[in-house]
Amino acid sequence: MILATLLLLQGFSPETNAVMDRSKREAAAARTSNSAPVAPQPKLPMTPEMAAKFQACVDTATGDPEAGIRFANAWRLDGGTFHARQCLGFAYANAERWAPAMVAFEQSADEAERAGDIPSGARLWAQAGNAALASGDAAKARTYFDAALARGLPDGMEKGEAYLDRARTLVALGELGPARADLDVALDQAPKDPLAWLLSATLARRAGQIGLAQQHIARAVQMSPDDASVALEEGNIAVLSDHADVARSAWQRAVRLAPQSIAGKAAADSLTRLDAKPAPAAPVKTTPQSR
Repeated sequence: MILATLLLLQGFSPETNAVMDRSKREAAAARTSNSAPVAPQPKLPMTPEMAAKFQACVDTATGDPEAGIRFANAWRLDGGTFHARQCLGFAYANAERWAPAMVAFEQSADEAERAGDIPSGARLWAQAGNAALASGDAAKARTYFDAALARGLPDGMEKGEAYLDRARTLVALGELGPARADLDVALDQAPKDPLAWLLSATLARRAGQIGLAQQHIARAVQMSPDDASVALEEGNIAVLSDHADVARSAWQRAVRLAPQSIAGKAAADSLTRLDAKPAPAAPVKTTPQSR
């Protein structure tokens, strides 16, 4: 089927893109926002002085990651405990220096646990996992997410995000069965995260569960209509059910939303192939037959 072959020709996987881009998008948002940091807040209460120092460090890292790195390192040497290492990891992440961010979060998690703050340790292991994913080290990321989930997280969004992050890791490792199981937990715990529905739809499509894929991509579109990756996958799923008109509309939306993104370029390529006209067949030459 000519439409189905488009999926093989795109050279793009929405779930892989999600794996690599989620942490980068969060870091970019942090650099342009005055809201709370993406780094998890410590579970144990800090003194007012420690809390003010932590916020100052995060604010510095948000506005100028390199200055934030210097701030965090100086604070760490001045007795900042695991909070300083946490801010250091946040600063490295904002600078998209994923390998040192991973190390900083790992050290912060270990130090938090030695201080008796197991819940903060769990959150910091998860942050280390996201940094590892962004660096392309899915095997290390799995170790970190396993550690985070083993420590226990409260029901709700926080637990759902951890399962979703481990599912993204398992997808990157090619372990789609375990990823499906983690995603089911994520959808139950964090149903308001459109990335969970996108990843679930993509895995369902890859497993040939087109009905489930259609249901879940519809949820993702409803929640995140301006996401080019969601639009691309909507078109991918539509192709497999022979709805060329729906696929064309979805891919056109992806191109319109983010023409220079990976998703936008993949959608543009699919549109070109979808709209390509087959070359007319050459006329068959006949020769007179003798009687």
